[in-house]
Amino acid sequence: MIRSVRHRKAAATVIVAIIAAALLFHPRHYLTLRDRDTGELYGRYALGEGERFSIGFTHSINLSPVIDVYQIENGDIYVEETVYYHFGAGVQTQLNEGETLSYGEDGSMVVGNIHQKRNNVGYIVGTVYDHILTVDGQQISLRDLCGRNAAVRFNYEFLMPW
Repeated sequence: MIRSVRHRKAAATVIVAIIAAALLFHPRHYLTLRDRDTGELYGRYALGEGERFSIGFTHSINLSPVIDVYQIENGDIYVEETVYYHFGAGVQTQLNEGETLSYGEDGSMVVGNIHQKRNNVGYIVGTVYDHILTVDGQQISLRDLCGRNAAVRFNYEFLMPW
């Protein structure tokens, strides 16, 4: 009987150690924001499979909002939709095969079903108007975080927690 209790305690200790090690060494995936040229890390955001983030900015010519929406799929970043309010330089004017166009109640135009892999997503943070990262419901000013005219890139990185 005493031997049985000792074996149970030993087994429980081993199980707890295995669980603790699994949690300690469990790798995590993060959306990372880095300087395009130096690789300096500006921010890291836990993001799981199927989750979305967006980058919003003001179009420099027609001064209306543009929002690019991305999703994590199979460890990669995919652009899924773009929301905009006016046509202008650099704004999509024709749909590619499989893409959709819908209109929001606010007058927005939404190009959807884009689903194109876009790892190493790059932006140059605005000098006059900010770029806003929205991730997990949080809005982050890229001008405040990285500075005006910062050339940045987003990637989805696998990191060990230590």
